Amino acid sequence: MKKIILLFLIAFITYSCQSQKDSRIKIVPKSEFQLIVANENVQLIDVRTPQEYADGFIKGAKNINVNDTNFESEIQKLDKTKPVYIYCRSGARSQTAAKKMVELGFNQVVDLQGGYMNWN
Repeated sequence: MKKIILLFLIAFITYSCQSQKDSRIKIVPKSEFQLIVANENVQLIDVRTPQEYADGFIKGAKNINVNDTNFESEIQKLDKTKPVYIYCRSGARSQTAAKKMVELGFNQVVDLQGGYMNWN
């Protein structure tokens, strides 16, 4: 009986962890991200603060601070049907932004693995 309960518990935990991942959010390495954002027609968003953005950014990126009160209204101006490429300093804030964007109806959010620190 203990084995059955243990197996059930393992299966439940595994299922719970997998269901939290969203297929609309993709984290990609620098090499893949570079190839994609080299195209000038991508929606590229830097979700860091304006001060961080002023210290350096990826060419073509628009700064929309994920911690700003107008983040949702600014992000809503993007095309939800096209992929949006995002990054922050190290990857934590961009994941927060990606989750918010999916909640707002974006179909695909692509996040730079390791953030801007990994870019340089």
